[in-house]
Parts: sequence; structure tokens; C-alpha cells
Amino acid sequence: MVDSIFIGKGEEHPQALVLKRANRHGLIAGATGTGKTVTLQTLAEGFSREGVPVFLSDVKGDIAGMAMRGSDAAAWTGKRAAEIGIEDYDYTGNPVVFWDLFGEQGHPIRTTISEMGPLLLARLMGLNETQEGVLSVAFRYADDLGLLILDLKDLQSVLSFCADNAGELASKYGNVTKASIGTIQRQLLQLESQGAGYFFAEPALDIADFIRTDSEGRGQVNILAADKLMQSPRLYATFLLWLLSELFETLPEVGDPDKPRLVFFFDEAHLLFDEAPKALMNKVEQVVRLVRSKGVGVYFISQNPIDIPEAVAGQLGNRVQHALRAFTPRDQRAIKAAAETFRSNPRLDVGTAITELKVGEALVSLLQQDGAPSPVERTLIAPPRSRVGPVSPAERSEKINASPFAGKYDETIDRESAYEKLNVRAAEAAEHAARSEAEKEAAKAASLQAKLDAAAARDRVRADAAAAREAAATARVAARPQPKSFTEKMIESAARSAATSVGRQLGGSFGSKLLRGLLGSLLR
Repeated sequence: MVDSIFIGKGEEHPQALVLKRANRHGLIAGATGTGKTVTLQTLAEGFSREGVPVFLSDVKGDIAGMAMRGSDAAAWTGKRAAEIGIEDYDYTGNPVVFWDLFGEQGHPIRTTISEMGPLLLARLMGLNETQEGVLSVAFRYADDLGLLILDLKDLQSVLSFCADNAGELASKYGNVTKASIGTIQRQLLQLESQGAGYFFAEPALDIADFIRTDSEGRGQVNILAADKLMQSPRLYATFLLWLLSELFETLPEVGDPDKPRLVFFFDEAHLLFDEAPKALMNKVEQVVRLVRSKGVGVYFISQNPIDIPEAVAGQLGNRVQHALRAFTPRDQRAIKAAAETFRSNPRLDVGTAITELKVGEALVSLLQQDGAPSPVERTLIAPPRSRVGPVSPAERSEKINASPFAGKYDETIDRESAYEKLNVRAAEAAEHAARSEAEKEAAKAASLQAKLDAAAARDRVRADAAAAREAAATARVAARPQPKSFTEKMIESAARSAATSVGRQLGGSFGSKLLRGLLGSLLR
């Protein structure tokens, strides 16, 4: 029992989880209402007492009671402690810190789009292989341009920019279709409507804030409020996988420590694997297999052991199996699979026992000091020392205000990133386009004015020429003798006739000359 966590009383031996083997992962399985939550609470308390920080999700709101002392109001806890012989059993709370992606029931947890990465985002949005490729191109293009993708509006801006420059991208990154980008944009809008905008923001979570101990040396118990988060199961599963991946990428190698650096409980684990593409399954398997050497133990909690893929289930050395019910063929397969995964015990028919277990009772097989699994035993699970059940809003608020992270993550920071830079670039492009358009319009106006001026000048020249021609014509007309009127012509004709007649009468040329001389002025 040294350097171990007491789990319960077996039919033959006490069952204790050896701390040195606790980072070899584990599974807590069983039908609804069989006691999985109590087992989870007992384990988490045990790790905390041994100075190991814990992270777990509170799906139904009944894990939050770990922050408060238990009491005799839950009479079964004291009765169970006496039944299995716990001599130092007393009630105590735990150093709990409440977290919440939406910032309502705990400190906000945030990360950036870049830290999440295209693979997990594609899983979160349910993209197909082609759309995932387009998303990867957008990330790479933004990286090459030095654009930070921190929140949803950054990614939306980058995708729009890719759509506008699809021709340029095709030669270097591959084809980017507007149809694929449109699908991704629609999925982003759905994520935003589910509250993902709260999660993708800054300040981003510092993983070191999960791995702390209190002044008494107890490991911090990090409880994620997941009742609202479970309404978006894909976001829930992707977030927990991201968190596990961050632990894997951030923590240094430690090999096999004397006790884990952190224990991670993944409740409703089947949500992680439902409809998961092969690339994601490979990542899950890799993280689970390798995170052990970082000193992190991962414990999956699920109703049915066959919800866990074989590649992952093979990494789970510590197993607690609560009752299963053989109501359906699937249940029968689960019972058979669970029975076959335990190290056999000749004194126990595992297949039969699984269906007969009472609430708070489980089949337990744990890794021993030498790393070998212990023979499976029917075990009465030890009761937790903290409250079993929820906390009141006032109690929760008191714990949040007293936490070491009060005020650290409360205010959202929106620094300059892709959205702002692309908006500036778009504004500059629009200004340049407007300036170019204005210059074109000004040139057009100047050209038109020049044409109008030239036409006016030509009209003036033509008018001047016409006026000159008219003046010349007028002058010529004025210089010519004026034609005689009809009356004058008649008088002149009459005068000539009279002169001729008189001349004849006077005789000879003398008379004609004399008469023309007398009448000459009149005839002119």
C-alpha cells in the first residue's frame, strides 16, 4: 500500500493503484448508474493527496462537490468506509480550480486557431479530405505571409483572401476551390453559433497552470464545467484531444517517474472516437502511447469498453469495470470483450460477475510494482472523502474568487493578427483602386475637356472665316455700280427716243450732239 492509492477491498486482496504505474493509463467503464463517477472521484482524490495534479470534466455537474467536505448526510460513505476497513476515514475537501470554456462556471479556457491546427479543426468541423486539404493550404499560406491566425475572424479573413487569390495559390500550393472555402466558412459560422468564439481567443491557457500543488502539497484538481459544453459533443471531444496534445507537446520527457506529473480523466470518451477519420485516430493513438513518457496518465471513462478502439485500449493497463447489462447483442459483445481483457482469476467467472455487480462494486485489475497486471478481483470501491454531488452557485463563486488564477484569464485580448492586417491591406487596396479610378476619371475629364476646347476653337475659326467671307462679299457688292431701277430705265429709254427724234428734226449730227449734251446729265 506504500506509494499507491487505495481503490477498494477485493475478495482476496486490497486493491491499490501503484503510483509508479499510474502513467500507464487506465479505463473506468460501466453502465449508467453503476458507480463510475464515485470511482472517478475516489481516484482523483487519491492522486491529489499524493501531490499529483488532476484534470477531469464534470459532465453532469456532480463532480464539483470535490471542492467541499463530505458529511454524514451521505450516510452510505461512512458505512462503506467501515465495511471495507478504512480506519483513518474523515471528510475533507480538495484544492479545486473550476474552469469553463464559456467562462460562466469557472475561469475561461482559451486557445488560438493556430495552436489547434488544421487537423483538429477539420475534425471539429467535420470536413472531408479535400476540404481539410484546403484548410491546410490556408494555414500554410498565412504562415508564409506572416499572418497570425488567432481567432475565428482571423481564419475567416484568411479563407476569403485565399478565395480571392486562388489563381496565385494554385501554382505553389495546389487548387483551392471557392466551393470548398464556402463549405469551411459555413462550418465556421456553425462553430461560432455554438460558442466556439469564446474558446478561440486570447489569453491562451498556460498548461503550467494545470500542474500545480497547494501549500499542503496536494495536487490541484482542475474541474472543467462540461454540462453546457456537452451540447456540442464534437467541440467537447476536440477540446480534450487538443488539451492532451498540448500536454504531449509542451511537457519534457521524464520516462517513468515515481508518480505522474498529471492525471487526465477523459469522461464520455466514446465521443472522441465517434466517426473519427483515420488521420485523427492515428494522432490519438500516438498521443496516448507517447504521453506516458511525459509523466501524464490518461484514464478514459465510458459506458461500454468496446467504445475504445483496440489500438488505444491496448495502452490501458489499469482497469475498473463496473456492471454491464446484457440487454442487447452489443451488450453481450461488450461483456465478452471486457472479460477477455482482464488477467484471469481461476476463482472468478468474469463474464457472469460483470452482470451481477452491485452499485459501487467493480471488477478491478491494476498494474503491480513489476508492471504485470494483477488478477481481476471483485472489489468494493472506497468512498470519496469530499461531497458527492454538486455545489451551489454561491459555493462555486467563492472558490472561483479565491483561486490563484482569479483575474488572469477574465478579460479577452484582441491583438493585431490576420484579420486586422488583411483589413488594412484591403483598405489600402481599396484606397489605391479608388485613387487609380479617380485618376482615370480625371484623365477622362481632361481628355474630354481638351476635345471640347479643340472643337470650340475649330468653331471659332470657322465662324471667323465665315464672317470674313461675308465682309468681303459685302465689300464687293458695295464696290459694284448699283443696278438701275425699272423707272430709271424707262425714263432713260424715253429720253433716248426723244433725243433721237429731236436730232432728226434739227438735222444732221449737230442736232443729235446738241440734244445729248443738254440731256446728258439727266440720262446718267
